[in-house]
Amino acid sequence: MEKIELKDAFAEFKNQKNIDRPTMMGVLEDVFRTQITKTYGSADNFDIIINIDKGDCEIYWNREVVEEVEDPNTQIAIDDEMLDDDYELGETFAKKIELKDFGRRGILNIRQNLQGRILDIEKANLYNKYVGKIGELFTGEVYQTWAKEVLILDEDGNELRLPKSEQIPGEHFKKNDTVRAIIKSVEMKNNTTPYIVLSRTTPEFLEKLFEQEVPEIYDGLITIKKVVRVPGERAKVAVESYDERIDPIGACIGVKGARIIGIVRELRNENIDVLQWTSNTQLLIQRALNPAKISSVVLGAEDEKIKVYMLPDEVKKGIGKGGCNIRLAGMLVGKEIEVWRELPESDENDEEDVLLSEFNDVIEEWIIEKLQGIGCDTAKSVLAHSAADIAKRADLEDETVAEVMDILRAEFEDEE
Repeated sequence: MEKIELKDAFAEFKNQKNIDRPTMMGVLEDVFRTQITKTYGSADNFDIIINIDKGDCEIYWNREVVEEVEDPNTQIAIDDEMLDDDYELGETFAKKIELKDFGRRGILNIRQNLQGRILDIEKANLYNKYVGKIGELFTGEVYQTWAKEVLILDEDGNELRLPKSEQIPGEHFKKNDTVRAIIKSVEMKNNTTPYIVLSRTTPEFLEKLFEQEVPEIYDGLITIKKVVRVPGERAKVAVESYDERIDPIGACIGVKGARIIGIVRELRNENIDVLQWTSNTQLLIQRALNPAKISSVVLGAEDEKIKVYMLPDEVKKGIGKGGCNIRLAGMLVGKEIEVWRELPESDENDEEDVLLSEFNDVIEEWIIEKLQGIGCDTAKSVLAHSAADIAKRADLEDETVAEVMDILRAEFEDEE
């Protein structure tokens, strides 16, 4: 009976596919040596031969043949009845230890110890498997739902958790639903099974969805520079292309929105703004607050808030519902943004002024964008500053600024 029980434990150990053979051999030998030490006081003079395939082992107790025994664990008397006449002093006598020699309690200890080691290896393998996958996209099936979290199983039946705090507000799951999420963290608590946490609210989750839906991002032709989110409400994704032939925004959205619509549905209709990345903070703010039109931007010192001036009609669009739009823009540039109302100029002045975009036939588009990035949308808003100030703020050459100002002045001189 004891041998059958032990063989079952061997079989259970052998069937752990993620355990390599050297590890199996080492653990099995360690388990038996532990029990030998408990039974005989020491395991130094014991040979253990393990046959994993057959599911059994052979143990030999080696003792030196002596005339007078001083240590019964390592020595045996030459006149002992177990010895035959062929043995001489100094030779080694090897006795095969049967499983029954450990007693029923000893065999039970071996089995329990072996099962415990199997469990420890399973935990370690599971931990190592998912620690290496933190930040990756995961797809699993809902097994059970509770008020505070959802239990999801992977293809091997391992348990992963999706806490309520990591779910998009308003979404609900039921048993057998397929869920996509990002692997956020893996923790070992009090030597229990690894606690694997999933998330659907992190910016990284949205980034992985874009990688999956947009081949150009997956292939590295388009880079996602930054993602910011208010889960369930709005997100902004800044992208950049290193190939001038590829429109990064158009590639992410797809023909008639074919690519982005799947992401929006996955995020429970979260609004997603895709914009082109730029290292120019003022221009990035302008793009992030689109379609609101910005009159000017004041960056201020490093520890100060960014001030954005808008006409009253534009403020509501810039701030967004519940302040979501302006908050996301601040997250995108890494500083808090304040919106200031700017009083409109008189109608007479408005009629006399001309938008910079009207000069795109004589001024290059990238120069116009640079000027718009510092809040100069019209000809007079540029001419209101000194050439040196414009060159410094817009990061333009003095000659370029002088040429632009000559063009703008000529417009009003012609009108006169």
